[in-house]
Amino acid sequence: MTTAVRTAVVTGGGTGIGKAIAAELVARGLEVVITGRRAEVLASAAEEVGARAVAFDAADPRAVEAALAELPSTVDVLVNNAGGAVDGEDLRDRWLANYEANVVTAVLVTTALEPRFADQARVVTIGSIAGRRGGGAYGAAKAAVEAWTAELAFTLGGRGITANVVSPGYVEDTEFFGDRMTAQRRETLVSQTANGRPGTPADVAAAVAFLTSPEAGHITGQVIAVNGGAALGR
Repeated sequence: MTTAVRTAVVTGGGTGIGKAIAAELVARGLEVVITGRRAEVLASAAEEVGARAVAFDAADPRAVEAALAELPSTVDVLVNNAGGAVDGEDLRDRWLANYEANVVTAVLVTTALEPRFADQARVVTIGSIAGRRGGGAYGAAKAAVEAWTAELAFTLGGRGITANVVSPGYVEDTEFFGDRMTAQRRETLVSQTANGRPGTPADVAAAVAFLTSPEAGHITGQVIAVNGGAALGR
């Protein structure tokens, strides 16, 4: 008797943490679809990690709806990784843009795929240490992700579906900081950790992979910090 292959969708899967998560899930035997706005970047990442690419803007409801035809008919794992810090001089626009990029994307994709979730499916959304330490509009958006996930865990829990947040601290080898990372800022962030090193995309991917495994069925509604001790959960 053969066991059905589990399927996964990873948003924002073209670079950094999303790409590392996709690679880890592929290595664990899942069929993975990565999504993102940049078709060329996405295609390159998909070829590298052994996934399939579907390009669309997760913040656009019509684009999400149109993409459903290319997404798996049954979803065992959804990782909401799309997002990031959005800069801007206009205060209102900056706050709305961060909320859209980090919260609306996750809500739209999760809601669209919910009818396709298998029993015992796993939903993991990427948060941030900034959600509990400040961080302006970006931190506020990541705090909202935690509140939404807490409700989602109870909405989906009757079918054995879990919903959790993985909350990284400072992670190198991503596009998050762009050209804003200085040597002094890096030193400050690393000095805040207990283990004296920055995080890596692989660190985050390992935590996500566990939470999406069948063995993690009794962990739901939680925020799992991956920050080297920079912020202690007690």
